[in-house]
Amino acid sequence: KPYEWGAAGPDRFDCSGLTMWVWGKAGVSLPHQSRAQYAGGRKVAKSDLQPGDLTFYGDPIHHVGIYIGNGKIVHASNPRHPVKTADLSTMPFHSARRV
Repeated sequence: KPYEWGAAGPDRFDCSGLTMWVWGKAGVSLPHQSRAQYAGGRKVAKSDLQPGDLTFYGDPIHHVGIYIGNGKIVHASNPRHPVKTADLSTMPFHSARRV
């Protein structure tokens, strides 16, 4: 799906819109902003990541993805790229939270 700032699916997404939409399908309500999503759940060490954990990037936090296992995330990165998978270490890792 294409990236669009402020979009929350199902046809277009920004980063927090994607995580909000995915977790919404599982019955979990998340706010539509990466720093606000960081405020929920519990902190998880990078070494303890499990599929579904939210991964946060930047300082201050400005991006969020979903860990899918094997060192990979799925995220809506920017207008030049559709929703895609990427290596966990593609961007400056800040922290992770388990919803």
